[in-house]
Amino acid sequence: MAYQQGGTIKEAVDNIANQTYVLPAIQREFVWRPEQICSLFDSVMQGYPFGEFLFWQVKSENSHRYRVYGFVCDYHERDNPHCPDFGILRDRPLTAILDGQQRLTAFNIGLRGSMAMKLPYKWWNSSDAFPRRVLALNLLAQPEVDEGGNRYVFEFVDEDRIGRDDTDLWFRVSDILQFDGGPDMSEWLLGQVDDKEKHKIAYRMLDRLHRAIHVDQTVVFFEEKSQELERVLQIFIRRNSGGTVLSYSDLLLSIAVSQWQERDARKEVHQLVDEMNRIGSGFDFSKDFVLKAGLMLSDIASVGFKVENFTHDNMKVLERNWPKIRRALILTVELAAGFGYKGQTIRAESSLLPIAYYLYRIQSPSGFLTHGNYNGDRDAIRNWLTRSLLKASGIWGSGLDTLLTRLRETMQSENLDKFPEKEVRRVMERRGKSLRFELGEIQELADMKYGDRRLFSLMALLFPAMDLRNHFHIDHVFPFSAFSPNRLRKAGIGDEKMEEFRDHANRLGNLQLLDGNENNEKRAKLPADWLEEKFSTEDERRHYCDKHDLGDVPEKIPDFEKFYQSRRERLRERIARLINAA
Repeated sequence: MAYQQGGTIKEAVDNIANQTYVLPAIQREFVWRPEQICSLFDSVMQGYPFGEFLFWQVKSENSHRYRVYGFVCDYHERDNPHCPDFGILRDRPLTAILDGQQRLTAFNIGLRGSMAMKLPYKWWNSSDAFPRRVLALNLLAQPEVDEGGNRYVFEFVDEDRIGRDDTDLWFRVSDILQFDGGPDMSEWLLGQVDDKEKHKIAYRMLDRLHRAIHVDQTVVFFEEKSQELERVLQIFIRRNSGGTVLSYSDLLLSIAVSQWQERDARKEVHQLVDEMNRIGSGFDFSKDFVLKAGLMLSDIASVGFKVENFTHDNMKVLERNWPKIRRALILTVELAAGFGYKGQTIRAESSLLPIAYYLYRIQSPSGFLTHGNYNGDRDAIRNWLTRSLLKASGIWGSGLDTLLTRLRETMQSENLDKFPEKEVRRVMERRGKSLRFELGEIQELADMKYGDRRLFSLMALLFPAMDLRNHFHIDHVFPFSAFSPNRLRKAGIGDEKMEEFRDHANRLGNLQLLDGNENNEKRAKLPADWLEEKFSTEDERRHYCDKHDLGDVPEKIPDFEKFYQSRRERLRERIARLINAA
């Protein structure tokens, strides 16, 4: 294969628009961030090479053999993150992109589409969490090189920022496709800039963008003409396996895609990931988790991500069992959500795989989540899961594949009429992953700090009567804002005590579980004041304090330390009593 000239960037995005350029099913999803797109366009403007492409020419008589996908145009992190499925495009030649999908998609989004990324601190399901933004170039910015080597100011901005303000002129990059040349651009700028010098600056930058997109022959490619998918797959793997961005699971998924006969593996895996992530308060599973679950639940020899596990015969087994695997994984995540877990509180997603295998083995009964017959089973699973997530040393780290394989063997040999918690714990102990907690570990749990990902599991263990299916927040009993240096000084706390007060305010002894509404009501109020407002009688206040093991709640900050030490000791004793219970 030799280098070939592929034309301009404008011609490339036109080929995407008319479905001449397509993505084979073995390709992964679009993964670039907005700043990477901006950097690519900056490289183009500076005249830097941005890498050659690898194209696979599929003849028209063979196009019916392959499912193909399109390029993302209007990317939405939640609602539209996947490549559009074109299915089978019959009787037409295709150019399938084996290497260069991310760069071509970046050009497609910048020149034809938009991006909607989640804003920080917004809820995933909030309607305003994903504002639509388009790529823009500030035509009046000085072309100075920043620390990352970028010279031009590209940015994804809201539509209402396009145009002129006091200091900037934001040009929508996609509009460059409508300009034939200099006269069009000059006429447009006359309506935007009245200062002669600024007009020159903006015109030079706009002209550079126009030449980079319309004129410069910057698309360079290699071409593969073989019509055999096996050869193409090997080229794809060898081309990509040396990179750091493309994960090994992407390559393994590409093998599964090429070997499933009745289903589209790519579509099935991504749809399952999306569905699991929408359960409850939201999770953050990936295709890696689904692929490993598929290996484990299908009883394939090893659950490791190894090419030899993705043989043709193994993939036939995986495809045949897929409906049952899918059902077991959905039920597993629904069960975890029922325990109150979500993406931020599941410290190790692999902890759910033995549960999924158990549910798969018992045929994922429809009433498992609610029927009274399964109360004991659900309690046993919750008991085991909670403790496995609380271990500071980490159960689900090193030796994971071997541990999962051994746990699977244990459940294969058992006559499963309930979750085999004792047998599972015994296997884990033999692997050096005991779920028994020593005195030092109990002390460490009693001093756990706010922000520790194990904290929800610990609170769920301490307060099992709470219905954690609701949106629960881990909240400070005494609001942390009350422990600022200024407020502590005003409360009469000396400088020598401040660090201790602030440290204890952020530990288990000052934390509780509140549902979302209660947390919003409480906010920065001192607990005694909030209890007085929330409950009209002393009996109601006492019931709430007993429920959260608060004891006597003082009215003033100077009495916090006595409250903290008393509650910390009660919770430590409760942890010691519960953590090693059979």
